[in-house]
Amino acid sequence: MSARRSTQARRARRAATRGRSRVEAAWREFAASFARAGMVPPVEPGLAAVEAAEGSAVVLLAPRQALTFTGKCRLRCLYGAVRLLGFAVGSHQPALPVFSPATHCSLTLEALPAERPPAADLRQLRAAARAALRAHRVRRQARVKVMARFSPECAVVLLEHLDTPVTRFLLSHPPLSRLFEPQKKEESSFTSEDAVLASVGIVKCSPERGLLVSESMGLALEELIQACCEEDEGVPVVLVCGPKNTGKSTFNRYLINLLLNRLPSVEYMECDIGQTEFTPPGCVSLSSVTEPVLGPPFTHQQTPRKMVYYGQTSCEQDTERYLDVVKYVFSSYKKEVPLVINTMGWVKGEGLLLLIDTIRLLSPTHIVQMDVYDWKAMAPLTPEYVHLTPGLYTKGKQQAKCKQLGADGGESWKASEGEGGASAPEYKLLYVHPEFPRAGVAGEARVHSGILRDMSMLGYLGQLQAPDIGAVLPLHCLAPYQVPFSAVALRVIHTDVAPTNIMYAVNASWVGLCRIPDEIRNCPRG
Repeated sequence: MSARRSTQARRARRAATRGRSRVEAAWREFAASFARAGMVPPVEPGLAAVEAAEGSAVVLLAPRQALTFTGKCRLRCLYGAVRLLGFAVGSHQPALPVFSPATHCSLTLEALPAERPPAADLRQLRAAARAALRAHRVRRQARVKVMARFSPECAVVLLEHLDTPVTRFLLSHPPLSRLFEPQKKEESSFTSEDAVLASVGIVKCSPERGLLVSESMGLALEELIQACCEEDEGVPVVLVCGPKNTGKSTFNRYLINLLLNRLPSVEYMECDIGQTEFTPPGCVSLSSVTEPVLGPPFTHQQTPRKMVYYGQTSCEQDTERYLDVVKYVFSSYKKEVPLVINTMGWVKGEGLLLLIDTIRLLSPTHIVQMDVYDWKAMAPLTPEYVHLTPGLYTKGKQQAKCKQLGADGGESWKASEGEGGASAPEYKLLYVHPEFPRAGVAGEARVHSGILRDMSMLGYLGQLQAPDIGAVLPLHCLAPYQVPFSAVALRVIHTDVAPTNIMYAVNASWVGLCRIPDEIRNCPRG
């Protein structure tokens, strides 16, 4: 009798289990129908964003999972490693400021793959991740949620609200008040993860808004990284050129970040006076870069090693002085670390001839030419082409350079005896074909170049704001430099101005303050 009862009980339990399984399956299908209807978005596998504390969030990413976003925050990797615009961030590194405004290509945070450790180490890894969460004062409830989805191959990052004097200064201007908000809201349901990210100051957006690394770009970057790290043929000098709106600036930032993964510093020479990276517009400069570049120019204005204020955002009216300035700045490069050279997007007519002069002057080891596939904007700059084609101030083929640059006893940059261009220049030409929408099409840039220049200037002036979080001070409230007018010499460059009218030319104008070397005598009239 007892055996019969136990058999019946087992059958009843199995029937009940099957019944519960059918009910659970029915509920899962019912919930999935809401997701398919768009009423409840499906949870992305491996993605978890939980509030760590007020103004901060913890994000867990599965291997190779990515988060493309608009906004600004401070990023710290607590476990594993992530990559941001080419720069690898590990748990041993300090927090980094990250800026992804709507005016530029959105940044993408990607979890780097990691080797699966032995099973015996899993408990230690979980303990290390939990200890990192505790060390950064992550709330217990958030720790529990993160550790519930933790795996040894994942990456855990801490995102914190970021407010800097520069961003406060820019956002105080009404036209830029929504600089870090998406220009177009994407049609998607608002999830709890979105709410957590928004509390930090970032908005998740479509991966298509992030950087699209084409095959040619990936191959070029791989070859440049290898050349810069091995230095088999000396320290590389990489010159990046191409028409406007082909992604030269983004390519430069990506390349610099990749190099900083392996090298302590990279030199950067700015020859594009209209779209400068580390200085206000109108300057030719040489900068030493030791920190990753995780934002547009207005977020990382810095003091360069050498800089000349050219004074205009275009050199079309004074190309001779432009080349003289480029030579002067380049003379400060000591060839100890790799150099990345950015050039102007003026590559038609005299602009192409000026670029050929620049190539001959700087003698790069690698040229990265960015252009669309039809090559209508500029011909391929092969060593043979540069060797045979005359520039504005240099002749092609085997003829020596024809013109001395620099007036008033300035230095000449004509070829030395025996040089004479007897052979074609030796450099490796790398083609990069951008594949983002409307690449290389004039007038199709995300933001007008004049607005970008204004933002760079505001970023430069924003450094004058007080470092503490407070009210933004108008420029006229800041203490100015004061020197006797008798100690100032005024000169208007690129044109001649009568002495009686020079104050009219200076009024309401940007000026460059330069120190006159002691060996130069003062003019009697100031």
